[in-house]
Amino acid sequence: MSEVKISAETRSEFGKGAARRIRRDSKVPGVLYGHGSDPIHLTLPGHDLLLALRTPNVLISLDIDGKSNELAIPKSVVRDPIKGYLEHVDLLLVKRGEKVTVEIPVHTEGELAAGGNLLEHVLNALPVEAEATHIPEAVTVSIEGLEAGASVLAKDITLPSGATLAVDEDAVVLQVLAAQAEEAAEGEGAAEEAAEA
Repeated sequence: MSEVKISAETRSEFGKGAARRIRRDSKVPGVLYGHGSDPIHLTLPGHDLLLALRTPNVLISLDIDGKSNELAIPKSVVRDPIKGYLEHVDLLLVKRGEKVTVEIPVHTEGELAAGGNLLEHVLNALPVEAEATHIPEAVTVSIEGLEAGASVLAKDITLPSGATLAVDEDAVVLQVLAAQAEEAAEGEGAAEEAAEA
């Protein structure tokens, strides 16, 4: 995993008015916390941060006021629900060699068995523990030939080296459902109408 370098400035103004002024300048207010230290309130460049956050669990190398370099991972990102721009970000301070618990996306490859089966992602992201500087970007699971009733458990997924599960190993990650027949759905509707009459 590569590090993304971002220059940040500490901020001393707080509240809605200050946050609006920061966003008007195409910047994002944020907070860096962790390791029992006092939270550091930051102003981050909006475009650079937006590009960095395209990578899940990105490792950010923060240059704070040109004085200190800190490593951080995004913990909470707040976006405007309509326009999608970044409103606020919480960053978690990490150190090289430290283990962190993160959720990594689950990707699938292959085709389900014939017959109109449906794949349900019970967990869209898999909680794992990994070294902060070696967080996997995603895991890929083969669903080739799986039939209705089949499921993929957390323990069935091959994790990248250095990563361990941070969820019950018997947790269902993916399951295959049989497609509902239209006739059965229509029959149920007629039965419900008869019961209401």
